[in-house]
Amino acid sequence: MTYTKEQIIEKALELANMVSQTDEVSFFKKAEAQINEHEKVQSLIAEIKKHQKEAVNLQHYRKHEALRLVEEKIDNLMNEVDDIPLVIEFKQSQTEVNDLLQLIASTISDTVTSKITNPNQ
Repeated sequence: MTYTKEQIIEKALELANMVSQTDEVSFFKKAEAQINEHEKVQSLIAEIKKHQKEAVNLQHYRKHEALRLVEEKIDNLMNEVDDIPLVIEFKQSQTEVNDLLQLIASTISDTVTSKITNPNQ
């Protein structure tokens, strides 16, 4: 049997719908919503963005020492964000969703390669 691109896209959309309904994606969505509502996280992110803009300006004007200090502040703020349990959970859920997507992609790729090299299977 031969399939059209449209049929394959239709199946891919079905698969995407299935993936979006997994426990991994549900947990990711919940964690993302909690992060967006977490005042401390949002405050730290806003501060990081402010310092990042400052760093761009300092780099443009070649203020190397000031740039180093701002980059150090950014690193400290990012570490503070990364130490928040909710952020840790969010990053873990992000990894799990990415792993699932990679597994799907490699399964498809391996199967197609196998069918090309061993058409009788």
